[in-house]
Amino acid sequence: MEQNKPYWEDKHFSFYTNHQCEYYPCHKVPEGQDFNCLFCYCPLYMLGRECGGNFKYLENGIKDCSDCTLPHRRESYGYIAGKFQEIAQTMARREQESGQD
Repeated sequence: MEQNKPYWEDKHFSFYTNHQCEYYPCHKVPEGQDFNCLFCYCPLYMLGRECGGNFKYLENGIKDCSDCTLPHRRESYGYIAGKFQEIAQTMARREQESGQD
């Protein structure tokens, strides 16, 4: 029995590499590994500790994602797309909280 693939798998919209970018690759990855530039600026950053990536907080409170390749892996498209509702809810909650000041 063949298992159905996710709708995005093997689709061009879910993966893009910009070899011409001045910062490519922006993270260290093993030689020959696919590198997805689609989420160059990670939409999960604003989720803080709930992003699911490999990050650390610096002493000054800045979130450091330099060791994280989650948004750059081919197979992460579905994970990130699945987090958009959580991102929208977090943004709405923060907007509501800032309006209550």
